[in-house]
Amino acid sequence: GVWRQTRALLFKNCLIKCRTKKSSVQEVLFPLFFLFWLILMSMMHPHRKYDEVANTNLGTLDTSMLVNFIIGYTPPTRMVREIMKKVAFDNFEDGIITEEYLSEEELQEASAFKPSNFVGVVFSDAMSYQLRFHDSVAMSSIYTESR
Repeated sequence: GVWRQTRALLFKNCLIKCRTKKSSVQEVLFPLFFLFWLILMSMMHPHRKYDEVANTNLGTLDTSMLVNFIIGYTPPTRMVREIMKKVAFDNFEDGIITEEYLSEEELQEASAFKPSNFVGVVFSDAMSYQLRFHDSVAMSSIYTESR
């Protein structure tokens, strides 16, 4: 039973392939063509490997540009306050002015009325944030990937 049905099905498929040679050749050659095309494209655009960069002392930060610099942040949680305190006082001698806002809308309103030295920081959680400048949004560099 089963062996005879399997043999008949194989014979039928061989007859169909012999009668439709054009489509049978296409079934074999198209995948090979696309495989060749992918290999060719990967050879044209190889992955770049960058050498390790040695540790270098970049010197002190020029804080003259940060005079009267204002950083607004939201939401006002304990973790965000600790992060902003660390940013303001641990990295700069004079400290940077930090302002706490209850919502992102208040932060946007404040950035519209403040001068151009205002930057908003909107924390999604303790590890991700967005920088909001006077008229644009910048994502954190954590999510930047190479092509």
